[in-house]
Amino acid sequence: MRCHLSVLLIAISFVAISSITRAADPAPKYAEHQDLSYYLDANGQTRPIKSPADWAKRREHIAAWMQTVMGPLPKPVKPVPLDVKVEEEVAVGELIRKKISYHTDSTERRVKAFLFLPKTDKKPTPAILCLHQTTNIGKSEPSGLGGSPNLHYALHLAQRGYVTLAPDYPSFGEYPFDFAPAHGYTSGSMKAIYDNIRAVDLLQSLPDVDKDRIGCIGHSLGGHNTMFTAFFEPRIKCLVSNCGFTRFHKYYNGALKGWTSSRYMPLIDSRHHNSPDEVPFDFPEIVAGFAPRPFLASSPIGDSNFEVSGVRDSIASAKPIYQLLGAADALQANYPNCAHDFPEDVRKVAYDFFDKHLRGMK
Repeated sequence: MRCHLSVLLIAISFVAISSITRAADPAPKYAEHQDLSYYLDANGQTRPIKSPADWAKRREHIAAWMQTVMGPLPKPVKPVPLDVKVEEEVAVGELIRKKISYHTDSTERRVKAFLFLPKTDKKPTPAILCLHQTTNIGKSEPSGLGGSPNLHYALHLAQRGYVTLAPDYPSFGEYPFDFAPAHGYTSGSMKAIYDNIRAVDLLQSLPDVDKDRIGCIGHSLGGHNTMFTAFFEPRIKCLVSNCGFTRFHKYYNGALKGWTSSRYMPLIDSRHHNSPDEVPFDFPEIVAGFAPRPFLASSPIGDSNFEVSGVRDSIASAKPIYQLLGAADALQANYPNCAHDFPEDVRKVAYDFFDKHLRGMK
């Protein structure tokens, strides 16, 4: 009997695994990703989105399709202990800057980051995760230790009274990473998402931080890294993406090769043939997925990387979802007359957005 039961369990497990392998579609398949007025039911029939519950179904489908390209979101029962270590501590004006290291998914690797602590009597304090652009110096740029002064936003926001954390993206700064499948990730994007989720864990562990008021900001790579992370991490309550996205159809006229390196999503190339018609999600859906949380798309009209009309399209598609969830004013866009940059007047709009929606959050 015990032998027969073991055989049966093995057979059931094999069938289950085979079914997962064969199931090409984790959710109903959407032919396009800009019209967010409907969801598809289990029979593939179109149903209008009239309630938050209806939208929740469409959002669940979006999350499922994103994970077919990025790989599954890690959900360990017992995450690896962060084991935060302070490697350096210096005063920067009235701020304390700490260079720290911590584990995210393995005790064999440590992520390094700069943590800024403002001197303030208003504790606990809102915190902002600050994600860097594509730059070899990684975390050092937003922390004010090199690169463009326009991109020193971890330093700037700390000077405005926020606790800020600027980690390295895998393969940049002091974070060697080869993106080999053996590490357990289908894409560099999902690896970065999970690292950022652990960064939120870290911020919530700090006595100086208000655990319910955590934001995220980034430029370029950091801009879409912010968006990808916030879609899957609801503890991020407010976010700003500067020069971070456009619709796939408007990214270099639909030529998606730039999204397919190991740092991003290789399956866009190998499975979806670099075709925006084949990629099973797009940025209008991601933006709507933030609702009702405050989101600012900071998108210069002269950005040569991310065509601004694709941002306008995404905001227009997401706006009805924000309205449905009673948060119409929480979705904002700024279209400054500049290039792929984050100049002072543009940063002010972003920083004021955090002051209103994160610091002012009740």
